[in-house]
Amino acid sequence: MDRDSVTLNLPRLRAGPPRTNLLLWGAPLVFLLVFYLYPLGRILNLSFARSEAGFLAPFIEIFRSPTERNVVWFTIWQAALSTLLTLGVGLPGAYLMARYQFPGKSLLRALTGVPFVLPTLVAATAFDSLLGPRGWINLGLMSLFNKDMPIINFNYTLTAILVVHVFYNTTIVLRIVGDFWSRLNPRLGEAARLLGADSWQVMRHITLPLLAPAITAAALLVFIFDFTSFGVILVLGGPHFATMEVEIFYQTTGLFNLPLAAALSILQLIFTLTFTLLYTRLSADLSRPLALRSQDYTQRPLSTWRSRLLAISIAGYLLFLFILPLSSLALRSVTRLEGDRGQTGPVQRGLTLEFYRQLAINQRQSMFFVPPTTAIAISLGYAAATVVFALTLGIPAAWALSRNQQSSQNGRSAGMAINHLLDSLLMMPIGTSAVTLGLGFVIALSRPPLDLRASLLLIPLAHTLVAFPFVVRSLTPALRSIQPCLRQAATVLGASPSQVIRYVDFPLVGRALLVAATFAFTISLGEFGATSLLARPEYPTVPVAIYRFISRPGGLNYGQALALSTILMGVCLVGMLAIERFRLAGAGEF
Repeated sequence: MDRDSVTLNLPRLRAGPPRTNLLLWGAPLVFLLVFYLYPLGRILNLSFARSEAGFLAPFIEIFRSPTERNVVWFTIWQAALSTLLTLGVGLPGAYLMARYQFPGKSLLRALTGVPFVLPTLVAATAFDSLLGPRGWINLGLMSLFNKDMPIINFNYTLTAILVVHVFYNTTIVLRIVGDFWSRLNPRLGEAARLLGADSWQVMRHITLPLLAPAITAAALLVFIFDFTSFGVILVLGGPHFATMEVEIFYQTTGLFNLPLAAALSILQLIFTLTFTLLYTRLSADLSRPLALRSQDYTQRPLSTWRSRLLAISIAGYLLFLFILPLSSLALRSVTRLEGDRGQTGPVQRGLTLEFYRQLAINQRQSMFFVPPTTAIAISLGYAAATVVFALTLGIPAAWALSRNQQSSQNGRSAGMAINHLLDSLLMMPIGTSAVTLGLGFVIALSRPPLDLRASLLLIPLAHTLVAFPFVVRSLTPALRSIQPCLRQAATVLGASPSQVIRYVDFPLVGRALLVAATFAFTISLGEFGATSLLARPEYPTVPVAIYRFISRPGGLNYGQALALSTILMGVCLVGMLAIERFRLAGAGEF
């Protein structure tokens, strides 16, 4: 009897009884109810209550005002364009990571992951130090052509926004698509070539359809990040460009127009829900258990001159895109430019550690002065707590979604509908304005029995709202890809349900767990919108501290922002190198 017949004769297991799924969904749904729906309802109710013209008046203002219409339209098309550019840059890199083994691969993966770990404020500052008015390229061109004004106008342009979005989000494509691609069986393409297909036909009819779920998931994450972009637009967009997220922040903190901010928040949420529902419909058809293989089987060395040339070309442009801005940031933080202080005349360069020394000096004698080491420790503590919360909630939710997917594949329309509904519900916090959620936390969680105003858990809980959906999105495709026959075989051999989870599911999704933890950690480390409203003055996170320096005039404040950004960049690089080192141990290899 062959292996296929043995597999077919195994007893068919149900996707899981409703009671089990209900238990799995219990904690995630309670968390969303208490820390998302309740604060969101409170802040929206309070905001619209202040509208003297009625509930619909703020929505009418959005569609009547040319300014607000332009904000909505710009938010949509810049996110779509940024996503396409990110896929164009990231997919060749994903192919290189997936199909080849070469020296320095783990280092390249770590370096390309650093921008995503960094707060968006730091990413924007890195490009400002490279291409801004006092950036290295402009300084070099001004010296070469003997000019007093910057030759390249990078800041406050659409190009700046698109470039930084690609810089920030390319690692999503490299990791999600590259990891999935690396486990696809290459013999499928080899069989097609034996039947007469050329390389383009193999890519079009075999590889791309198999990669569609991973590409769709990566594109969705990139689009949502760009759609809700805040720090990048705040620093590089200037007065000419604003996304809905930035407009909500401005209307809330600058004009105190809470009704209009609430209407924009609801509109943003509607857009994101639409994208999420579309995605869940597509992923339900595209996600199927696949015959995945170990990377030792699918990857090959660079043995031909063509493969070496391809690897050098792809790695070269990735290093250029990622290393040049980060190196510029680090070099700028130890360089004195007299022109930074507003002085005229030629720019005088000199190496200095003044910006780093000034970080520990309370220039303004402020009662709320916090040294950078404390801000970094606070951010790392919040990120660690976010990882624990997000994984605790995300693992059972992802497992329940994967079981519901099996039900829908067996023809249960009710399971399919529940799957779509719950999957969309999980994504709602991502499409909600972080500023709105921050205000909702302040209002809803300031009285017993949920008085968390003085609690250090307030910010990790807010970060978990944003990180939790990405954890689920990272884990669910991996759980769905597990072949049911593996669980069935374990059950036939006497394994209990808990043993199946422990010895079959978890080892196979180990790499996805690591990616999910990295998502949670990095999202927490770089979150700025809600944190800017929730952080107590004596307990700032690193992005809040950096923004304080950037928002103040003067070369010294800008230099301190660069110094603190470089310190954070070093911490992030060490973390990414540690993750890559752990991955080499073979955890989660198929």
